[in-house]
Order: sequence, then C-alpha cells, then structure tokens
Amino acid sequence: MGLASGSTGELNYLNIFVQNFKMTDLEIAQKVQMKHIREIAGKLNVKEDDIEMYGKYKAKLPLSLIDDQKVNSNTLILVSALTPTPAGEGKTTVSIGLTEGLNKIGKKATVVLREPSLGPVFGIKGGAAGGGHSQVVPMEDINLHFTGDFSAVEKANNFLAAVIDNNIQSKTRSLNIDPRTVLWKRVIDMNDRALRQIVIGLGGTGNGIPREDGFNITAASEIMAILCMSKDIEDLKNKLGNIFIGFTFDRKPVYARDLNAENAMAILLKDAIKPNLVQTLEGNPAIIHGGPFANIAQGTNTIIATKMGLTLSDYVVTEAGFGADLGAEKFLNIKCGHGDLKPKALVLVATIRALRHHGGSPADEYNTPSLDRVEKGFENLAKHIENSKKFGLTPVVAINNFISDTDEEIELVVKKCADMGVKAVLSKGWAHGGEGTKDLATAVVEVIESGKNNFSPLYNWKLSVEEKIHIIAKEIYGADRVEYSAEAKLGLRRIANLGLSELPICMAKTQKSLSDNEKLIGRPTNFTITVREFEIAAGAGFLIPILGNMMRMPGLPAVPASEHMDIDKNGVISGLS
Repeated sequence: MGLASGSTGELNYLNIFVQNFKMTDLEIAQKVQMKHIREIAGKLNVKEDDIEMYGKYKAKLPLSLIDDQKVNSNTLILVSALTPTPAGEGKTTVSIGLTEGLNKIGKKATVVLREPSLGPVFGIKGGAAGGGHSQVVPMEDINLHFTGDFSAVEKANNFLAAVIDNNIQSKTRSLNIDPRTVLWKRVIDMNDRALRQIVIGLGGTGNGIPREDGFNITAASEIMAILCMSKDIEDLKNKLGNIFIGFTFDRKPVYARDLNAENAMAILLKDAIKPNLVQTLEGNPAIIHGGPFANIAQGTNTIIATKMGLTLSDYVVTEAGFGADLGAEKFLNIKCGHGDLKPKALVLVATIRALRHHGGSPADEYNTPSLDRVEKGFENLAKHIENSKKFGLTPVVAINNFISDTDEEIELVVKKCADMGVKAVLSKGWAHGGEGTKDLATAVVEVIESGKNNFSPLYNWKLSVEEKIHIIAKEIYGADRVEYSAEAKLGLRRIANLGLSELPICMAKTQKSLSDNEKLIGRPTNFTITVREFEIAAGAGFLIPILGNMMRMPGLPAVPASEHMDIDKNGVISGLS
C-alpha cells in the first residue's frame, strides 16, 4: 500500500510503481500496441460502416445510434474529487482505471470524457488523457488537435463575432446594435492574458466601428457549452439561435437568430457534434467529446456522448472537472436536468497529498507523511462527502495511490470515511491499470446494486436567481452570505427583463477552495461569496455568476509546460506529460 508496507506483494507493487514512475505517461502510451478502431467499435456492437474513421485509431459515431430506452436502463457513474491541489488529483486517471476495473470484473463498461484544451496542455498541466497505465490513446492526438472539434467551436464562435461587427458596420441591413452593449467575445484555444481586453475596429472607416472587445479561451465559449448541452442537430440550431448578443440603441435584446447566424454556425459544427471513439490502454472503448472547464464553465462532456455511452454499454464512467463543488454540482444540477440523466453512483477521488495540502502542508512537503495534516485536511473531503449525500448519492471514495502514501495515512482516511458511512478504496490504476482498480470497481457495483442511491437535484430551477445562488453558496460551499456588486445587481435586473430567471446556475469560481478565495484551503467557515458580474448563456441554458477574481481567459505560467516538449525527426513527440 504505502512505503511502510512489508509483504512481497506490496514490495512488488512498489517496484512496479517506481519503475513506471521513471517513464512519462507519453512513453507508456507510446509502447502500447493499439487496436484498430473498428475492433473497438465491434466491442460496442457498432458496425464498421456506421463509424467515420479518422485514421486507424480514431472515429466519429453517428447520432442515430443513440437509443433513449437503453440510456434510461443502463448505469451512469460520475467521478469527481475533493478540492484539488494545482497539479490535480487524477480524476481522469481514476475514471479510466475504474472503467478498466469494471471490464476486468465482467462488466461491459465505457469511459466518457472531455477533450483536453491546448491552453492547459501547453500551460501548466501538460497532457490530460489520464496517466500511467490508466490512459486513453492515441494520447498525442487526443491532447493536440484530435478530430478538430475545438477548431470547429472556435470557428463558429468567431464567425458570430464577425457577423455582429459586420452588422454594426452595415448601412443597409443594420439591426441598430449598440456596440457598447455587445457581450459576445471572440475565443482562442490558448492561454493568452494579453487578449482579455482589447480594442477592435481601428484603422479607419473601412475596418469597422472601434469598440472594446476581448477573448475567452475556447473551452469557455458558449458555443462549447451549447455543443455539450445539445441533443441533436435541430436542438443545436435552436440553442445557437438563442445566444444573447446585446441590445439595440432603443434597448431591445438581440439574439444570434436575429442575425440569421444559427444555420451557418451549425454547418461549422456538423462533424463536431458527433462523439469521438478511441480506446484505453487495455483496449476498452472510450468516448471523448466536448471540453468545457469546470471552474469557468459546466465542466463535463456532451449530453450526446454520455447518452451514446449509455446506449452502447451497460456501465458508463464519466468525470466532472475539478472538485465536486464545481464539476459535480454543475453535472448534477445542470447537465442532468437538461439531459434527463440520473447517475446511480458517485466516486470522489482523494489523494493523501491533497489531504496534507488541506491540512496545511506547503507545496514542498506534499510528499512528506503527516498523520496530523491528513486528519486536519480530511475536513475538506468530509464536506464533499456531505454534499454528495445532499443529492441522494452516498459516494465511494477512491484513494488515488501515490508512492509517498503511508499505510497509516491510508488507514486513517479509510476509517474516517467509514465513520461517515462511506467506503474508501485504494485505487492503483496508475501503476496497474484494471488489475489495480478491481477492488474499486467491486465497491462501486456494490453501492449501485444496494439500491441506496436515489439521485435528486439540489434546487428547483423555478426559484429566483438569488435563491439558487444562495443554496449553492450555503449548501455546497459552506458560505454564510452572498454579496452582489453593483454590476452584478445590474445583471440580475437584465436577467429578469430578458425572462431568463428560471435557468440553472453555472458558477465561475476558483477551483482551489470551497470559497471564492483560493487562499482558504481545507473547510473554510464564516465567509462571504461575492458575485462580481453575470454572463448570460441563454443558448446553452444557464446563467454564469462570476465570483471573486475569476477570469475566462487564463494566462501562461512563468515556465509553461511547452518548454519541456519536443518532436524528433521521425515525428515522435516527447514531454507532453
């Protein structure tokens, strides 16, 4: 289990772990002989003629395969986590490992994930396709341009931006849009802080009307959110048409449909709407589709991908980004409502290092054993366990195993979880793949078959915007109060005037704390949540309160992950993870 273990089996595990640790995730992925994608499709009983192949190892799945009756009868498992350290705690790794483990114990399971964004890949995280022996492949393709979905989202978003400015410039077909009220921003799939606030239209009358503008990262685009919330092409077009742009000079709202832009945007997304089929290292099916962040967007893959997985497999394992206060809350309150989905199990990923972090360990001591810090840090995990139960879901805690974990620390977490009526299981998927997650898979199946879980959302969409925000802030974050800036109060009036008050809430909040202050680790108390402003995602079907200092365009760190990447003369990439 940890460094203190003494059995031959445990020592062998550690030896394998150490040996694997010397290899990067990319090197492990590159050593695997992948199966042809038609073989993976065959595991799902999908005929070769029904898939659109992108080379040997990637394919698009047609929406016609989705069967709502099968969706409702099969089993959805959500994977989330405690509040993570900046490096993340391995939700994707555990999701993939759990899928491998379920298949090992005889269950037909598929993992359904989000697509990585180039911004974090080249910024701080590197690759985002799992790790060790719990990965999806081809890892390089998935982390880079994949099948072009992000590019299509970016083009559709920026097409609408161009149409808006063209209409403002027009003398014959103008909608009389007030440029000062335009809320629609351009996007790029890169961390580029210099683009957050810009001025466009300079250089004379032929170059448009000068106005303030800005860029979000592509993953935060409402087009990405709409792609993830749509059920089919017709629903996609309807949602695209409902995008709120701004106001005319006489204060009438303007939507994308007023510019006749929805059909062209849908054309640009005609392939992006189809889920992508790839494989795990052990040759099990993986569907990867959509890529919104969970701190500034809804943080989960598409409804279409989830339903595709539930159509083709008995069990679907899917993840929701960052901690359960963000990804899981949004999955359960927003995605499940729009998609008519009902998860039957929730897995919370925890790491000993994250518990040490929340117990006060500085970053250079994350790998230093400390029972006291783990016990204190458990308060954060306990809050997420309590929150899970508020949705009618008793979670299984997956302790994502690291070589620096000790038996004593692991046993402490297992005991404290048991005291809360929750089973905690060591997950060794990084080092062992499916063999290392069979215990976790068994525990998850036991919870599902017990029939104890009965999911229900936390709030009714018909409540006022303020009531919904208060419920999330108090029940999920543990806040005492919610305050609104003057700009946020103006946003509330705008939302009411547009008739959008009954939309669910998608908080934009730091992922580093249960509060909106990233410095408040552990389980903060006696704090106030501050809503700075609102963004309106009328097309996607939710409202975005922006808390504290959150931004929808990240910047690069001082030393970007890209500095350690290379490609050799044979086209072999290194340093991606």
